[in-house]
Amino acid sequence: MNHPVNRATALQPRPPSPLEEIDDERFARRGVRLLLKRDDLIHTTLPGDALGPVDLYPPGNKWRKLAPNLRAAAEAGDRALLTFGGAYSNHLRATAAAGRLLGFRTVGVVRGDELAGAPLNWSLTRCAADGMVLHFVDRASYRRASDPAFLAALRDRFGAFRLIPEGGSNALAAQGCTELGRELRGRADTVAVACGTGGTLAGLAAGLGPGQRALGVPVLKGGDPHFLHAAVADLQHAAFGGPRGDWSLAADFHFGGYARRTPELDAFADAFEERHGLPVERVYVAKLLFALTALVERGAFRPGSTVAAVVTGTP
Repeated sequence: MNHPVNRATALQPRPPSPLEEIDDERFARRGVRLLLKRDDLIHTTLPGDALGPVDLYPPGNKWRKLAPNLRAAAEAGDRALLTFGGAYSNHLRATAAAGRLLGFRTVGVVRGDELAGAPLNWSLTRCAADGMVLHFVDRASYRRASDPAFLAALRDRFGAFRLIPEGGSNALAAQGCTELGRELRGRADTVAVACGTGGTLAGLAAGLGPGQRALGVPVLKGGDPHFLHAAVADLQHAAFGGPRGDWSLAADFHFGGYARRTPELDAFADAFEERHGLPVERVYVAKLLFALTALVERGAFRPGSTVAAVVTGTP
């Protein structure tokens, strides 16, 4: 395992990520410009810096959400981080990578106790390679992530830790994502982002300027269509004291749930890659781009307007 880098350097903000215009005939024939906010490239803007090769970084918006939490942990003298995620969680991988780079011990509470005796998938293998201790729990226990008794039991088992919630979404994360909105002020009428736990959307909307709106595309199916809306509102209240910005959700593009794919979604992503030479991450970004393409073809964006899609991670 590599020696940790200098925290003061590593935790500095790293904007802006590139903004690229995409020539897509489906948008052009509706008179709508499509921009890609390449947050998947956020860590390539300072080549040769202290953190080393790009593949060591927590990707895209995960760094925006984690950085303020990591800074708070460093300032408080915390030595361990504990967080939650599923078997293919980008957030778990990001936290594990950040822990290795910055010298934090990390624990990942993984949903699904049936995975404990099975070979690790590629995502959990990466977490383990970055030094994360994986603790598998059943789904009923996982739903108790905010239960004080459950957290006390985890502290008894793993010692003191700073708790970072599932997806990294808390008030600090939302505050960290306001910079994403600020980078896009005056650049687009609608800024869209795929949503898991809502932290990026909460901060993005708060950072945008007057006349701009944020659109969230949930990638989880969920039983309650109002759950994510309430979660974003709660995050904004915790981070900013109340509602911020103009935002809404387009909730019909989850394709069955988190990490679920269909032949239709795969065919769309393959065609987008071929058309534009851009690798498309399938859990979040493919659903986002599919949603925007469907919406533009339904006339959801006025002619002459500009839509920016936030590319939150790499394949």
